[in-house]
Amino acid sequence: MNYFENKIIWITGASSGIGSEMAKQLAQDGATIVLSARNESGLNEVKKVLKNSENHLCLPLDLEHSENFTLLAQQVIDQFGRIDFLFNNGGLSQRSTVAETSLEIDRKIMEVNYFGNIALTKAVLPFMINQNRGHIVVVSSIAGKFGFFLRSAYCASKHALYGFYESLLLEEEKHGIRVTMASPGKINTDISKNAINAVGTTHGLMDHNQSTGMSAEECVKQLLKAVQKNKKDVLIGNKEILAVKIKRFFPSLFWRIIKKQSAT
Repeated sequence: MNYFENKIIWITGASSGIGSEMAKQLAQDGATIVLSARNESGLNEVKKVLKNSENHLCLPLDLEHSENFTLLAQQVIDQFGRIDFLFNNGGLSQRSTVAETSLEIDRKIMEVNYFGNIALTKAVLPFMINQNRGHIVVVSSIAGKFGFFLRSAYCASKHALYGFYESLLLEEEKHGIRVTMASPGKINTDISKNAINAVGTTHGLMDHNQSTGMSAEECVKQLLKAVQKNKKDVLIGNKEILAVKIKRFFPSLFWRIIKKQSAT
């Protein structure tokens, strides 16, 4: 039996990019998918192309507004009886300097990427504890490992996820709950197009870093392999992920290199 066969898997950010590719690969492996994002029409389009399309559920949600997450989690349980995996993939990127970005925009990014993320986990966690098993997969970013140009709030939100989920991993291991943190580098998705600027409007441009990055298909293949191996932390990307090791072992060299990198 395939590792994900017959599993109930909830994916946020499932209407495009890495999330939609997750849904496709996991459905191909025989999983039943709960697809969530703000874009309901986008979710429906993804659902149509999934293997055994009629078995899956579109469940729109907005990570910025988490008041109904407990009800949504109960809806999944009512329909499928359990939640085996939660893939916390949804999020929002940024393209603006610290000096020009209002605190309102900082709060918005933190609300989506951090508070919305952990709110859904808190809604699902009691069911996983009751099951005495579950696997939470969190798509962070290489930006969760170090700061970078035009991404101060985004980096902060991704750094915060590490502290939260490493704590959760330690606390809930006794209940059979696993955690995998995935940190993609440059991946060819629309994340830069959908990023917001200093006033909260959409960046609208495909960055060179994204257009030349690893395909979403390959990214998801590597991520799912890491999940199957129960890895706690995995870096995914091309040569850019070497920056994490360089910062750790050769910090002076890291700062010389990073200052020369293009912000976009």
